[in-house]
Amino acid sequence: MNIPSALRLGLAKVFAYSLLSLFLIPLAAFLFTGYAQRDEDTQFVARVSQRIDAEKGMPAAEKQARKDFYRANPPSRVCTNPSPEVQEYREAVCEQYGELWQFNLVRKASAWTLVAGVLLLASVLGLGALAFVDRKMQYTSFVTGWHLTTWSSAASLIVQGALAVWLSFWLTAFFFHKYSPKLIIFVGIAVAIGVFMAIKSIFTRVRLNNGVDGELVAEADAPLLWKRIRHMAERLKTEPPRHIVAGIDANFFVTEAPLTVGGKTLTGRTLFVSIPLLRLLDQSEADAVFGHELAHLRGGDTKSSALLGPKISQYDHYRHAMRTGGLSAVVSPLLDLYRMIFEVALARESREREFKADRIAAKLISPDAIARSLVKIAAYAQYRAKIEHELFGQNRRHESAALGIAGYVAQGLPPYAASADFLAEMKTANVPHPFDSHPAMTERMRAVGVNLPESAYGAIVVRPPAATWVQQILTADAIEQRMWGAYEEAFAADHERSLAYRYEPATDEERALVLQYFPPVQFALKGSDTVTVSIEGISTSADGTTVFWDAIKALEFKESSFGNALVVTHPEKNALGLGAKTSKIKLAGLKKEKDDFNATVGHYWQRHQIMRAHQNEG
Repeated sequence: MNIPSALRLGLAKVFAYSLLSLFLIPLAAFLFTGYAQRDEDTQFVARVSQRIDAEKGMPAAEKQARKDFYRANPPSRVCTNPSPEVQEYREAVCEQYGELWQFNLVRKASAWTLVAGVLLLASVLGLGALAFVDRKMQYTSFVTGWHLTTWSSAASLIVQGALAVWLSFWLTAFFFHKYSPKLIIFVGIAVAIGVFMAIKSIFTRVRLNNGVDGELVAEADAPLLWKRIRHMAERLKTEPPRHIVAGIDANFFVTEAPLTVGGKTLTGRTLFVSIPLLRLLDQSEADAVFGHELAHLRGGDTKSSALLGPKISQYDHYRHAMRTGGLSAVVSPLLDLYRMIFEVALARESREREFKADRIAAKLISPDAIARSLVKIAAYAQYRAKIEHELFGQNRRHESAALGIAGYVAQGLPPYAASADFLAEMKTANVPHPFDSHPAMTERMRAVGVNLPESAYGAIVVRPPAATWVQQILTADAIEQRMWGAYEEAFAADHERSLAYRYEPATDEERALVLQYFPPVQFALKGSDTVTVSIEGISTSADGTTVFWDAIKALEFKESSFGNALVVTHPEKNALGLGAKTSKIKLAGLKKEKDDFNATVGHYWQRHQIMRAHQNEG
């Protein structure tokens, strides 16, 4: 499997960051302690040599012998020398918790941390390689890698955090002969928070929501479809699905993971069918799709995904917690490295099982049926996405009842199939699927031995099917009507919310919509004064002025014992022309609501920036 250059670059970056996260702090501690000990040894030997030379009455030979002894046994070595000859010397300079004792301990700890880092990195790379062997090894690799990287990252935070706190004192104390209590406290608190987040996240369990929009198709409502599915499963010598769910998503899939449909959790094997696509596919083409999905069941693909999926979600949750947990972010690169390597292995295995499922379906039905179904599904998905993108991009409000996405797609698909854009887009089209990264459509057709010319794609799409499985589902029309109604209502609501960010507003109607989502918000200040955040800007009743959003380049909230204030940086230069012009919005008395105020200002400021960017694009 060829790895794209962008992914190779990403892997290289994450690998470099992993090296830094594993070795930067312990290497700094190891080098610093070595340098400091050598410097201290030199000074100690020099001082002792001076005292020995100053001894009167001591023979020159004895003086030389003593100086040679201290040169051979500097303080940095004597603490680890168990010889009885240096016991008195050792006890004098190596008192427990003393300076020399600390430096020896940190040097040993940093050295072993470096060794542990090398072993950990080698283990992660080895486990990543193991994921490429086969599916069983892939599962073993991930479970082992999951536990190894999560616990080792927490341990690394503890050890490296302790080294960082120690360095925050001794680096300044050694080089500048002073130290900063604030720096030590800051590093200590950051380390404590990072360790707490790491330990907490290990034991936090993620709630999975494998929900899908659709409705159950009872056997009584589609007896011939159920019979056909069971017959095909019998031919493939695999257990048929326990449930069939119909919806309007532009894909088909099977799963053995628990699936929530209409508030009810389904267990066991479930087949999802797309009603709009079933209207487009004739029965043989749909059978080829069913055969492909049943092949996943037979091959154990869905069982593997059901076992691995929750663990991947848990691992990704831990990675996110580490990246957003302050100092814990320093250990996230190693987690990311293993995840990226595993994802490459997962994608390779996904491609292989897609090709295998296609070959099984081709034998069960026909290669041509597979090829035609791929063209139709890809065309429908491409065109539907195109229509929805255009509708969402419109700057007028949609009424959900009048959207009619299904009608737009049905009417516009034949002209689209005859357009130049169609062929260009179909060359790189993928057949959509919610769980796997599918290979390109053309690769899949070649894998089943079909060399379909691009000029034939349009005719395949517009050819009306002689018979479809939708005609055998008594509840299909009602399900589709309900699904499209709910989908378009949600689509219209999302679009309306986006218009609240896009409109300046320029008309009363636009203003009413924006104010629906961004009404003026007032906060009480000292006395009877107030500050109001609105779509126009920020105004205070104390001076009756408004700082308009267009006059703002940046904002910074500053707390003070004399009263809080919002420092505004303006786009223009100051009077001297030496920097940006700034002003203050005084917020005396704003205390308990300061967090709400800052959140509101940030929200409205973000809206204004998005609106201006949209206006400039237009």
